[in-house]
Formats: sequence, C-alpha cells, structure tokens
Amino acid sequence: MWTIAKKELKTYFLSPIGYIFIGIFLLMCSIFFYLDVVQYGSTNFEYMFYSAATVLTFIVPILTMRMFAEERKTGTEQLLFTSPRSITSIVCGKLLGAAMIILITEAFTAIYYIILTCFGTPHITTALITLLGYFLLAMTYISFGMFASSLTENQIIAGVITIAFFIVTWFMPNFIEATLDFSFINVFSNTFPTGSVTLSSLVLLISTPILFTILTILVLQRKKSVK
Repeated sequence: MWTIAKKELKTYFLSPIGYIFIGIFLLMCSIFFYLDVVQYGSTNFEYMFYSAATVLTFIVPILTMRMFAEERKTGTEQLLFTSPRSITSIVCGKLLGAAMIILITEAFTAIYYIILTCFGTPHITTALITLLGYFLLAMTYISFGMFASSLTENQIIAGVITIAFFIVTWFMPNFIEATLDFSFINVFSNTFPTGSVTLSSLVLLISTPILFTILTILVLQRKKSVK
C-alpha cells in the first residue's frame, strides 16, 4: 500500500496535476483570505475555509478523475489486476497518495496563519479543528471521485460525475431540509470552523470515505473476476 501511495504521489508531481491542484487551491485561498479575513480586520484564520470548502467541489476531480479511468484507457489496468498486490492495497494506496497531496496543500495554509499572528492572536485550537474538518471533507470528496473513476475509462466523464455529485449534495438541503445532516459541505461549515466537533459530523465524514473506498474495491474486484 505504501509503495502504491509513494508512486501516486510521485506521479502527481511528475505531471502538472499536483502543481495545478495546489496552485488553484492557494490562489483561491489567497482571494478568500483577503475577502473574508483581511477586509474585515479579523484574525480568524478559519473564516476563509467557509469559502475554500466550495473550491473542493471543482478541484478534487483534478486529482481523482485519472486514478482508474486512465489505467483502463491506456490498458495498464490489466497490470494492476495481475499485480501481486491486492486490489484493496492498490485502492488504499491511491487514496493515501491523494491524501498526501491534501496534507501538503494544507501545510501551505500555515502561511496565512503566520501572517495573522503579526496582527493579533489567532485561535490555534479552532484553526487545527478547521484543518482537520477540511481534510476529512477533502477525503470524502476524493473517495467518491476515486469511485467515479473506477466506473469509466473516460476521465472527463469521471470528472463530470464527481462534480455533479458534489453539487447535488451541496444544494440538496435547499430542496429537502431533512438532508441537511447529509450535505458534506454544510456539515463541515456548521461545525469545524466554529471550533466544535460533533459525533454526527465525524461519523459522516469518516464513514463516507470508507464506504466509497469499499465500493471502489468491489467494482474493481468484479472487473478483475470478469476479465
């Protein structure tokens, strides 16, 4: 699993994908940092993550749409199926590789925190809780994106499916109020940036990545058995 994860991480930085993801994220964070924090004279580091959470909807597919779709299109999927490594370790390795990109990206946000310390005393606990929630939200999105990529050989289709799913879960509470507790971005925004963590939010943002990881494994195992 760790070998796959390191290979995935290396692939992200040997291609433009990793740099594009991090670049877009930091560009948008800089904009939100100015609009949501600096303009209000605030030292609340976590405020920019209310807006930054929406960015994941559109940039996560950059990481995920090629995960398995590209393997199938180029014919290297068969190498995965005949590899001595299990499907489970391959899927978890790819997920872990993407998780490393998220951690690297979050590490760069320390720049904004350091800037705020020059003007006041940001609440470190709230900042860390916000980063934890953002990581869990990102992993939720990545796990679904990986699942979507396992369903098709077309990267664009995988990306469109992923974005569509995120938008549906984002706006679903506007039409069905009962789904508010299942809207990932709303669950994040209503808890972590406020410095609070609820059991329901943790269960949702931890169980969902596990669910989609399992579904991805099942899809690939089925395809392996058919081949």
